[in-house]
Amino acid sequence: MSTHTLHETAALTRRSLRHVLRSPDTVVTTAVMPIAFLLLFVYVFGGAIQAGAGAVAAGSVPGTSYVDYLLPGILLITVATGLAYTAYRLFTDLQGGIVERLRSMPISRAPVLWAHVLTSLAATLVSLAVVVVAALLMGFRSPAGPLAWLAVTGILLLVTLALTWWAVVAGLSARSLDGATAFSYPLIFLPFLSSAFVPTATMPGPVRWFAEHQPVTPVVDSLRALLSGQPVGAEIWVALAWCAGVLVLGQAGAVLLFRRRVG
Repeated sequence: MSTHTLHETAALTRRSLRHVLRSPDTVVTTAVMPIAFLLLFVYVFGGAIQAGAGAVAAGSVPGTSYVDYLLPGILLITVATGLAYTAYRLFTDLQGGIVERLRSMPISRAPVLWAHVLTSLAATLVSLAVVVVAALLMGFRSPAGPLAWLAVTGILLLVTLALTWWAVVAGLSARSLDGATAFSYPLIFLPFLSSAFVPTATMPGPVRWFAEHQPVTPVVDSLRALLSGQPVGAEIWVALAWCAGVLVLGQAGAVLLFRRRVG
């Protein structure tokens, strides 16, 4: 990006962030559902899951509690929940004529989309911090050092960046507000068909195959290993490959749709 484009991106990002700051309930709402899942699985289902023969969720990471096992998947649900607001903000900008007004000004296309992407990253980071604080209050403990926490943050930001471009695609292609926000629902429930809540070994054949070959499982396993101070192994490279592929396809699709829609 040129210096001029960077200035344009910064100005539009500040505008988008002001909208978020004026309605902080969006950040709070993004954290409410993941925290509700955390409470539900730890205090309602957690005892039964850990007591079940062969279904001890912490079994793949010896010595951890269920909240420790559960948190990586909950963090991904937090990311997915926030995507609905990204699609919502972009859709309302398009419907409100903001983009058309920006086109009449000497401004490039890229900052319009990047402002929404960067706002999504900032808002999601705050929501993730809120969820981690809630987990700490519920007993979550991690032996991870600063570098491991930095790696966890980097993975979560990469996942957010990759999926946010698909939220942009949803905001650009939707014909209604409900359509713009509904795309995040499958992403919220995808962790349920992964190793996020129980080990994949406890699942029946076809479900187990899907869980072991979808992108959420290597991401969750990598985050769990980092947070528990365990060796990460090859899973992290699989997770990064998934993220890179989703990011490239999402960004290409968003740019193509934006060009077709606004010229």
